[in-house]
Amino acid sequence: MTTTVQSVNQIGSEYLTQVLERSTKKSDTSFEAIFQSAIDMIKETNDLSSAAEAEELKMALGYSDNANDLMTALTKSELAVQYTVAVKNKVLEAYREIMNIQV
Repeated sequence: MTTTVQSVNQIGSEYLTQVLERSTKKSDTSFEAIFQSAIDMIKETNDLSSAAEAEELKMALGYSDNANDLMTALTKSELAVQYTVAVKNKVLEAYREIMNIQV
């Protein structure tokens, strides 16, 4: 059985491309659409983290001997968390800017 080893950069670029494609398909700029997009991103991040934990358990219990699957799941999870934290930081930064506006 031959498995292809993907580089971390390739996995990261594929994930970010998928996220950007989904966000550009939604041209609705209402608060509801933006809020729903944020909730979807958090759910996806949670799903990827759960998948990574499941792969870790399979590897630890000996049900899997494919380290590539484990590393791929862990990398996707890590990138999703980093992306979610970056978006959260930008939202907080924008909120602070709005609060500092003098009326």
